[in-house]
Amino acid sequence: MSKTLLETINLKKNFHHKNGNIQLFNNVNIKIKSGDLIALVGPSGSGKSTFLHLLALLDDPTSGKILLKNKDTKTFTETEKDSVRKNNVSIIFQDNNLLTDFSVSENVMMPLIIKGEKTLIAKKKADSLLKRVNILNRKNHFPNELSGGEQQRVAIARSLISETEVILADEPTGNLDYKTSENIFSYFTKLKKLKKAIIFATHNRELANRADYKLSISKGHIKRV
Repeated sequence: MSKTLLETINLKKNFHHKNGNIQLFNNVNIKIKSGDLIALVGPSGSGKSTFLHLLALLDDPTSGKILLKNKDTKTFTETEKDSVRKNNVSIIFQDNNLLTDFSVSENVMMPLIIKGEKTLIAKKKADSLLKRVNILNRKNHFPNELSGGEQQRVAIARSLISETEVILADEPTGNLDYKTSENIFSYFTKLKKLKKAIIFATHNRELANRADYKLSISKGHIKRV
């Protein structure tokens, strides 16, 4: 039986605005299990990115709980949250967040270097992932020498190198051509077989329909469809 990796209980998120209080989510209850490949869908501005940031412990809910393997993350210190993002949950950001002073190879290696992995091993793993996302030939270039799509592929490789149990992806194929999008989705399906849980926000209806199921965000509610 697949184990529950992430769970939200009565999750609520509000934002304070000069025109009043904005309720983004209200009483969201979901369970994410190992081996789940989930598409997060909804219109622009519905809160897909915010929801992923909450699951990655980069933002705090207004109320409710986020459980990581049955542990209430509300009690986690900032150091413990950092440890979660190093070892349990990785996120592919929509704006890439690449380190401009480091090469493509160094950007992808960085999560392993931070963990204390040997440089040679980290380099081999980085090369393998860069080859998988079809950008190994640019490994010695810097982010500002890459196109938006190329930067996105580097960000994907960087997030996957840690081999975390949960991968959160914010529009991972948004800047990619059809063939590369297919390659990335194919890799996600391989991760699924390894019992990883992958949640990807997307506007791509075709890819969303190929997920195990969809989480649809609409008017403050998230429901499984």
